[in-house]
Amino acid sequence: MPHVERRGAGWRCRVRMPDGSRPSKSFRTKAEASAWGLAMEAGTIETPLGQHTLGDALRRYAAEVAPLHKGERWEVLRCGLIARRPVAAKRLHSLTTADLAADRDARLAEVSAGSVRREMSLLGSVLEVARREWGWLRVNPLRDVRKPSAPASRKRRVSDDEVQRVQLALGYTGGPPETASHRVALAFEFAVETAMRAGEILGLTWPKVRAKAVTLPATKNGDVRDVPLSARAREIIGLLPRDADRVFNLDAPIRDALFRKARDRAGIPDLHFHDSRAEAIWRLSRKLDVLELARVIGHRDVRSLMIYFQVNADDLADRL
Repeated sequence: MPHVERRGAGWRCRVRMPDGSRPSKSFRTKAEASAWGLAMEAGTIETPLGQHTLGDALRRYAAEVAPLHKGERWEVLRCGLIARRPVAAKRLHSLTTADLAADRDARLAEVSAGSVRREMSLLGSVLEVARREWGWLRVNPLRDVRKPSAPASRKRRVSDDEVQRVQLALGYTGGPPETASHRVALAFEFAVETAMRAGEILGLTWPKVRAKAVTLPATKNGDVRDVPLSARAREIIGLLPRDADRVFNLDAPIRDALFRKARDRAGIPDLHFHDSRAEAIWRLSRKLDVLELARVIGHRDVRSLMIYFQVNADDLADRL
């Protein structure tokens, strides 16, 4: 049965459709609202839901849904990028699998398969919310669009020489940091020592720092995590001034821009900041068993460590 409720001076009717969508409409009288609801359930009137465009859905998602997620910044950014593409002008009512497949293929000519997969995951979430919560479309056409194959996991090692070259390119030669570039240099080395993600490092505050460990209250998987600090990591912490709430006192865009410029000046264009995490995990795998390693780096499923737990055949032979 349609759900009819009083809304101000009028009446609002909400209908639960067989596909899970819940369109609603407001009327002057309760009788008009009830009649519309019964007609919708009977399928005797055409819903006006298709008037919304994909761009409308992306903008509403960015404004209402993305702020509820930890990855708000990236979701809002990606929604904005997708909203500028031709496919965003399509009305949801006429959006087809072929439209979305064509958009996927166009993007594959511009960016990596990994980037396209992330965009498609977000777009799928937007369309599902539009279908299930807003009642803006009956069927999610992205369900039948094939995602590009997942790219092979990066196995990029980071040498001590490369860490030093990046630090020199950032103007850091040792001692307490004097500039943002110096703090980026120390943050990169700290990442190699701890396997912490860039966001976790930048979000670290002084009250969470203990003598031999730091506590991360909000990690990627939502768990609180204690990270033990190596002797060098403790030295880095000791070099940083306590004149700001955050330990490294850096924002993500600044960290990213400074690191990329230094990496290029150092002549290591294929180096990513996140490569530090894989390198750190590889180093920790030599000292910790798999369960200890999973606890330190925050992986619930030890199988996911196969991406990082890189042990070569020569090392295994030495253990036999």
